[in-house]
Amino acid sequence: MRQQKLTEQKLTGALRLLFGLIWGVDAYLKWSPAFFAEYLSLIKMAARGQPRWLQPWFHFWIAMVARDPHGWALFTAFFESATALGLIFGFAQKIGYGMGILFSLGVWSTAEGFGGPYTPGATDVGTAIIYAVVFLYLAALQYSAGMSEFSLDRLIIRRWPAWSKIASFGGGQGPGLA
Repeated sequence: MRQQKLTEQKLTGALRLLFGLIWGVDAYLKWSPAFFAEYLSLIKMAARGQPRWLQPWFHFWIAMVARDPHGWALFTAFFESATALGLIFGFAQKIGYGMGILFSLGVWSTAEGFGGPYTPGATDVGTAIIYAVVFLYLAALQYSAGMSEFSLDRLIIRRWPAWSKIASFGGGQGPGLA
């Protein structure tokens, strides 16, 4: 049974690392001048063709981003970079997974226009919703299999057990650190 847990933890760690590398590539692309220059237009393009009942949502975000498009682009690039590093190193996983879900849903509901199912010619639901599901899956795996030995969180918890409240779904006592 212990061997099975270790195998599950290794697989969870490997999936987390792979997902982190994908986020790393995405974060790298966010630091390009083109992303900063086009940030507001991405939100505006997502609003095109949306049904009337969704227009207030998009107008709200366009108005918010229009105040400081560079600041929003910078926030996005920093957030994606921090998320990638958190996934790669296994740092603050509990908070990271939750924030990753919220951020992915935010991207999906704005820049991806809810995947565009209401627009003519839509062919998919968007990638950000899938990212949210992967974050949820990683959280569930960590909860059931326990935290991978290959994570910075595990090292921090050994020295400072209170860190488990930030890193583990088991709170240091239950299955999160089994």
